[in-house]
Amino acid sequence: MVWDRSPWIRLAALSGLISVAAGAFAAHGIADPAAKELLRTGSQYEAIHALATLAWVALAPSRGPGASWPPALFLAGSALFSGSLYALALGAPRWTGAVTPLGGLLLLAGWAVFAWRAGLAGSGIGRHSES
Repeated sequence: MVWDRSPWIRLAALSGLISVAAGAFAAHGIADPAAKELLRTGSQYEAIHALATLAWVALAPSRGPGASWPPALFLAGSALFSGSLYALALGAPRWTGAVTPLGGLLLLAGWAVFAWRAGLAGSGIGRHSES
């Protein structure tokens, strides 16, 4: 079965859009220095992982087990990590910060699976064989 990249590209683009909006809001729309820093950090991590998702889509094998794991982990991790930081910056209760490390663990898992899949014998990143 051929891996469909287009949903991941759309989700990565949406994540990139959100990261730019959050960064712009941090720079121009909020006065509190702590909230600015939370928005900047969330924006930076989300942008990096939107690009990591696109890198995986461009380089990943077109088939095989786990082909969708890295982008799913990157995007879910971004939603939890950056989303919780955005929520905190906008006044969410402090317990919302308990979600942030869970998002970070998903981001780490995304990179670990990326590295593991890149090293699998026979699947080699960059090979797009459909056979």
